[in-house]
Amino acid sequence: MTNAVIKCESVYKIFGTNAKKMLQEANGNVDAKTFQENGCIVGVNNASFEVAKGEMLVVMGLSGSGKSTLLRCISRLTDATDGKIFIEGQDLLSLKNKELIELRRNKMGMVFQSFALLPHKTVLENIAFPLQIKGIKTEDSINKAMDMVKLVGLDGRENYFPRELSGGQQQRVGIARSLAVEPDIWFLDEPFSALDPLIRKEMQDEFLRLQGVLKKTIMFITHDFDEALRLADRIAIMKDGIIEQLDTPAKIVLNPATEYVKKFTEEVPREKVLKIEAVMDPVDDVKNLSDLKVSKNEIIENVAEKILTQEKSVAVIDENNKIVGTVHPSKIIHTVFGGEKK
Repeated sequence: MTNAVIKCESVYKIFGTNAKKMLQEANGNVDAKTFQENGCIVGVNNASFEVAKGEMLVVMGLSGSGKSTLLRCISRLTDATDGKIFIEGQDLLSLKNKELIELRRNKMGMVFQSFALLPHKTVLENIAFPLQIKGIKTEDSINKAMDMVKLVGLDGRENYFPRELSGGQQQRVGIARSLAVEPDIWFLDEPFSALDPLIRKEMQDEFLRLQGVLKKTIMFITHDFDEALRLADRIAIMKDGIIEQLDTPAKIVLNPATEYVKKFTEEVPREKVLKIEAVMDPVDDVKNLSDLKVSKNEIIENVAEKILTQEKSVAVIDENNKIVGTVHPSKIIHTVFGGEKK
């Protein structure tokens, strides 16, 4: 990946007084149980991956899997025990404190599960606060904050205090405050997990809308597989500090790499997740196709009924109306009701 904004090479985070010594002796082969018996806790174990410009990588796993620790290493809120981390080609671990502060202020935005709003400041003042810390004039920071208020749909509430807002509205303020500094890279650590299911769904919709407009490079942490499937360009699934699989949602659902990953995918209604391109076949005979055409980007559920009314294979087209594959009605039935792989 040549346009990587974030790049991790063999990143380890091990907690404990003997962490570095044990890691050197292990020569990279870290066994979490052995380390634990020697008073060390393995947070991240040999993580290597890249995140492209404008990509949303969702890191998911159960509590204690290491997903938040990994994020904290990449934002350097925690120092990695070993490995290399690059932000836009810059060696993060070699930066001095002043350089790190500048990078965070100008390149990174962060949103956490706790809203961390200042209770004595209004919505507008909360959003403007990081801009004022950067030295931006009050009038300019307020104008920018007002733009952010509109962006996240809080018009009319800019003079409310946090206590006067719902949980979902407070989280929107947190997102707006993070976006106000115009970060290139956006870190979100379980930002919606404290919200009620309905509000959570609304926030996911809002988040997808914002990303469609802003095209940020994002690392998003969650323990919810449905949320990961809904939001991600790619998903990294972690267990005991190890990335078990990193791939597109469709490939993870169709081809889980380990038994652990398979457990997450078993209950997933495939037709709600997979796009037509994930199940299409190569084009063999253009002449022997149904009159119906479907986009490769359509979710199966949205076009399944139409395809199932056809006797012949259906043409799958790309954005330029070019036929790039075919899908037979039997393939839709097989994908939805049977078989572990396409």
